[in-house]
Amino acid sequence: MVDQPTHLDLDREEGLTVHWPDGTTSRYPVAYLRRMSPSAEARELREQIKKNPLTVLPDSASQSSGPLTADDAELVGNYAIRIYFSDGHHTGLFSWRYLREIDPNRQPETSAGERSRS
Repeated sequence: MVDQPTHLDLDREEGLTVHWPDGTTSRYPVAYLRRMSPSAEARELREQIKKNPLTVLPDSASQSSGPLTADDAELVGNYAIRIYFSDGHHTGLFSWRYLREIDPNRQPETSAGERSRS
C-alpha cells in the first residue's frame, strides 16, 4: 500500500503539489491531471487516442469559457482525492497509488539489461 501524503497543496491555476512521507515532492499540472483522470470516461478516451491520434475530443473537453482550472478538491477517505475541474469533470478519484504511478517526474524503470547497455 502507498503511504498517505504528508501535505497536499492545490493551486487552482497551477495544479496539485503532493509531499510524500519519503521526502519526495510531486507536482501535477492541472491539464495533466484532467488528461490523466482515472474516470472511466477519461480512460476510454486515452485508449481511443492511443489507437487513433486523430480522435475527436468530446465537447466538454474543448468548449471551456477560459483556461482549465481546478476549482475545488476533497479528500475521499484516507486513500484518494477528488478534483473538481472548471470543465465540469469531477468523477475520477485520484488514489495515492495512482498519483505515484502518474508522477510526471517519475523515472521509467529500466531492466538490468537496458542499464548495462548504457
